Amino acid sequence: MGEPAAIRTKKLSKVFGTRKAVDKVSIEVPQGAFLSIFGPNGAGKTTLLRMLSTLARPTDGSAQLLGIDLKEEPDRARQHIGLISHNAMLYPDLTAEQNLLLYAKLYGIANPEARVTELLEAVELKHRRLDVVRTFSRGMTQRLCIARALIHDPDVVFLDEPYSGLDPHAVDIFDQLIAKHREGRTFVMVSHDLQKGFDMCTHALVLARGRVVAFGPKDQFDFAEFSELYRSTVGMGVA
Repeated sequence: MGEPAAIRTKKLSKVFGTRKAVDKVSIEVPQGAFLSIFGPNGAGKTTLLRMLSTLARPTDGSAQLLGIDLKEEPDRARQHIGLISHNAMLYPDLTAEQNLLLYAKLYGIANPEARVTELLEAVELKHRRLDVVRTFSRGMTQRLCIARALIHDPDVVFLDEPYSGLDPHAVDIFDQLIAKHREGRTFVMVSHDLQKGFDMCTHALVLARGRVVAFGPKDQFDFAEFSELYRSTVGMGVA
């Protein structure tokens, strides 16, 4: 038996009323991979990400993270998960340092002060550690989000449109930080930017109407063909 997959889903589904937001998605992502998830608005990308990161319960089907059943043991799975999303999950009236200390203590980090200092240096915010978060730019907030997501050294990091609202300089810094923390981790990113998402990934998933249109290692796709495939899903709309 080899190591368990980072993510394995079998006919994973989520229904809202009569709408199937995610419809029988079956994928397997190896540890250390970078999966980019693409699809038109309403395709089910964020819903899938929310289920895989234990923020939403599936209606049907199964999902495992590092061999842990997400339905049965979500708390255990959360110890291995980092999440960067539209919601910063930071307290605007606390300082950068206070926010990270709060999360460090929440995860039971052995030496929280040292870990917080290490991460503030890594995301180049040590000089702003005593400033309250509401004074931060979008780029600085997103960098602090990376520190928050990595505080407990997670094995799997989920990114939901992490580049939205970032200026080009902030994008460069964010790219460098992701590259620096890539080794030994699995990343799963929802992206609207086809070229960037494709460049970053080792595996690609295209969803439309909650269903898998294409999935596999990047090297089995030619970008021009992949781009055409993606464009063909845009007209498919919402289920």
